[in-house]
Amino acid sequence: MSSQSTLSKCLFLLIAAFAVFFQIAAALPAPALEKKDVYVPPVLYPHSGTVWYKGQRHNVTWDNSDPPKSISNRASVRLRKGNLITPLILAQDFDLRAGRVEVTVPWVEEGSDYTVVLFGDSGNWSEDFTIKE
Repeated sequence: MSSQSTLSKCLFLLIAAFAVFFQIAAALPAPALEKKDVYVPPVLYPHSGTVWYKGQRHNVTWDNSDPPKSISNRASVRLRKGNLITPLILAQDFDLRAGRVEVTVPWVEEGSDYTVVLFGDSGNWSEDFTIKE
């Protein structure tokens, strides 16, 4: 028997073994996905007319009057300017049930088109507010 013939048979057996493995794997039931609650609490502060000054500390607040029993994700607050979410994370890994988180106003360009974005399992942002020097 030639070495090419032996190699061909080994390759055929390997492909056949993989085919059997994938057929068995496809026949197994898929694991049940855990049902996750979607919680989108409205941001209450900052709101229109709010002015923050760089370096100050403020509480970002949201309505937590009706949270689901199970919130599966940790939350974060990010800064948005105009239509773009900046890479600035103001707070992260806090519990959405708290209703607030303290943040420090970053050193950014002054403007009146800032919003904070509250991320949990979805994003919800505040009204436009101003950041000054």
